[in-house]
Amino acid sequence: MKALVTGASSGIGRDIARYLSSKGYDLILVARRVDRLEELKSELNTKVEIIPLDLSTTFNCMKLYNEVKDEDIDILINNAGFGIAGEFIDTKLDKEMDMIDLNIKTVHTLTKCFLNDFVEKNKGYILNVASSAALMPGGPLMSTYYATKSYVLSLTLGIYEELRRKGSKVYIGALCPGPVDTEFNKVAKVEFAVKSLPSEVVAKYAIDKMFKRKTIIIPGTGMKVASFFSNFAPRKLKLKFTYNIQKRKIEKGK
Repeated sequence: MKALVTGASSGIGRDIARYLSSKGYDLILVARRVDRLEELKSELNTKVEIIPLDLSTTFNCMKLYNEVKDEDIDILINNAGFGIAGEFIDTKLDKEMDMIDLNIKTVHTLTKCFLNDFVEKNKGYILNVASSAALMPGGPLMSTYYATKSYVLSLTLGIYEELRRKGSKVYIGALCPGPVDTEFNKVAKVEFAVKSLPSEVVAKYAIDKMFKRKTIIIPGTGMKVASFFSNFAPRKLKLKFTYNIQKRKIEKGK
């Protein structure tokens, strides 16, 4: 059994790798920071291959796929991604394009490549890491990030229905966590205004639900309740609510 995890050097990706290893999976771990990957490899008990690679280009995504496509991978975890906070007129275009490349194009490319292989074998799991942001109508003060995660969720659900209608045994699902204690805050320059879940808790919950073939995975009772009731709130009210949350996060992160 073998799993490929992107963004494996920290946070949810790192803890998913740890949990899969504890369940007996050999691993291919991909991230830019080779020192972090080496450190993670040293603590795991299963066979681990590390590939230090920046996945924000389609070229590198295809390079990764071509390097590992013959390794009979059972699980793909599309976890690599980051966020940027601030008003849309103020955030840097080059950083936003980098985020769109990694959060959207990388997920799209790797999903397409490995899904073809999984469908041919009629087995395999693909878990795309989205966010609770994907469940909202928009994300003022983090507009581009919210849009990228909405893309991930929408893509995942569309593929899910195509597979279901074929009677395929291939799984695809989206992880939509709320605040998680990771390096996301540091990169996005925000601090969550509510209590964050430990990344190891989110990782275990995500993988357990993946194996139970849950399509949208929302860790934490609070986030489940919030997601349920948000379905009944007017769109503009949700936008105002989200703006206030993001504003507090940005102010706390300064």
